[in-house]
Amino acid sequence: MDYLLEFLLVIGLGGAIVLLLFFLSGIRYIPNNRLGVVEKRFSFGKGSVKSGFIALNGEAGYQPQVLRGGLHYLMPIQYVVHIAPLVTIPQGKVGYVFARDGAPLAPDQTLASNVNANNFQDVEGFLRFGGQRGPQRRILREGTYAINLMQFVVITEERVFSLPLSREDAEVVRKMADVINERRGFRPVIIKDTDDLVGIVTVHDGPSLAQGEIIAPIMGDDPSYPETFHNNFQDPDRFLRAGGNRGRQLQVLVEGTYYINRLFATVEMISKTTIDVGMVGVVVSYTGGTGADLSGLEYRHGELVERGKRGVWSVPLLPGKYAFNTYAGKVISVPTTNIILKWIRTEVGSHRYDENLTEVSLITKDAFEPSLPLSVVIHIDYQKAPLVIQRFGDVKRLVEQTLDPMVSAYFKNIGQTRTLIQLLQERSQIQQIAGQEMKEKFEHYNLQLEEVLIGTPTSASDDMAIETILTQLRQRQIAVEQIETYARQETAATKERELREAEARAEQQRNITESELSITVQTNQGKAEYQRALQQAAQIRALAQAEAEKTARVGIAQALATEEQVRAYGGPQFQVTQQVLNRFAEAIQQSRVDVVPRVVVGGGSKDGGISGGNSIIESLLALLLSEKLGVSLTDQANAPRSPEAETLRKQIYDSMQKSKPAAPDTSAK
Repeated sequence: MDYLLEFLLVIGLGGAIVLLLFFLSGIRYIPNNRLGVVEKRFSFGKGSVKSGFIALNGEAGYQPQVLRGGLHYLMPIQYVVHIAPLVTIPQGKVGYVFARDGAPLAPDQTLASNVNANNFQDVEGFLRFGGQRGPQRRILREGTYAINLMQFVVITEERVFSLPLSREDAEVVRKMADVINERRGFRPVIIKDTDDLVGIVTVHDGPSLAQGEIIAPIMGDDPSYPETFHNNFQDPDRFLRAGGNRGRQLQVLVEGTYYINRLFATVEMISKTTIDVGMVGVVVSYTGGTGADLSGLEYRHGELVERGKRGVWSVPLLPGKYAFNTYAGKVISVPTTNIILKWIRTEVGSHRYDENLTEVSLITKDAFEPSLPLSVVIHIDYQKAPLVIQRFGDVKRLVEQTLDPMVSAYFKNIGQTRTLIQLLQERSQIQQIAGQEMKEKFEHYNLQLEEVLIGTPTSASDDMAIETILTQLRQRQIAVEQIETYARQETAATKERELREAEARAEQQRNITESELSITVQTNQGKAEYQRALQQAAQIRALAQAEAEKTARVGIAQALATEEQVRAYGGPQFQVTQQVLNRFAEAIQQSRVDVVPRVVVGGGSKDGGISGGNSIIESLLALLLSEKLGVSLTDQANAPRSPEAETLRKQIYDSMQKSKPAAPDTSAK
């Protein structure tokens, strides 16, 4: 009995321990950086899931709710908790979601439509409100999400967040990841302003385009209507609700960052359309509604429509940069500056519209066959550029299919009416006439002819006839030029002779001028010297008069003295005799000759001695001199004074009296 009780006690205690352990096994711990996906193994009274993958009504299967970090209690054996990581999307990246359960996709769907399921964290709400299985249109942005990884598979660039079910399921997820990676879908679309690019969007979901359409029109995206605002294809559901179609879109993406699901839409980068200065862009639109023809009923070269319609737009694009979708149309650049077209094989204009043009082959009136090089300058009015494109398609086609044959035919006709020499000599006249006559033809094609330039006709390398004509013309011209040269040389020689004469005349004129100036200077100098001479003569005259007067006075005084001496000596004969004897005595004294002999024989003297000798000699000399002079000594001594001498004697006597100092006045004493 005791053993039985002990056994039962042991069994009860062991059962209690087992039961306790059984109940304790229902406790689950979930780390805070993890979550738990609950799987219900069996359900009392509800059975298993009848459809789908997730048990929404408590059936056996994977439950929609997840367990977050912490302690949780679940019935042991009935529940299994699968630990899974939280989904983390790095900064600047996006994540793609694949739903394993939900409503099936419609035939025209590629991606599952989104419902408001709190970024796929509300599995029950997702399934109850019509969430669809398969790849989802909505993407996950940066952040951390507690997602049931049994219902959703999240694909990021770094890893795939999933709880594997089967090998086939893993293969589907891997292929989807490869497609996204090829499209660079894990990063947003970034268009830099420095790249001058635009994004061409191609949508891979939604209804197809209508028959005949090649590009989807712009749908919605108006912020004033939130229900259609798809924010540049970043909200696929709104895009489709607005009526958007799959295919290449007319709307383009410009500079900015766009978080676009690359499974929904891909983006191709193309360059912006640049219209340079001096050009306009004529738009040929491949899409849009049918517009009214603006070119008129008489113009039957295609339709000219307003902007946005299908056809050639009537208003061209002016210089600038445009985010133009080149898949929806093309922009044909038309130069508005002057276009130079050269009909010259070896030369090409800057626009290269004339790269296939060659010289015009002519047949002249005198049967020569020269080639005529041409240059034609044309201008296209920017407002008429759409008409030109509407008629010809592009400018090069206009040049090659219309202008080339028209210009060639015109100058062929000109060549047939003129000889080769006339073509050479009348080039300017032909050029002027051609410019006037061809202007109207160009205006018919909406072109403005600015100028026609004609070159020198040339011949083929084996044709020397034209060269012969040209040589003769050159020789003729050389002869004419020689005649002109000789005439000019003759004129130059005449001019040179005249120049030499003028130079000689100028040189002589210089000498004449110098001589005239010299004469003038000498005349002035003569006048000056003459005046000085007059002054000197007057001075000399005055001095002479003074000297003469002085000399006269002295002479008169001497004369008076001499006269007085003469009178004192008994007349002029005695004076002369005295002077002669004085000179004679001086001569005898200087010669030291004895004039009187030392022994004298006296005789005839009253005294009878030597003393009578001197008187005799003096008497003889006086007698001789008086006879020579013809003057009687006795008469001269007794002759009276002349009146002039008496007057002069008186004047001198008066002046001498005046010049005497006054006698001191003693009366006062």
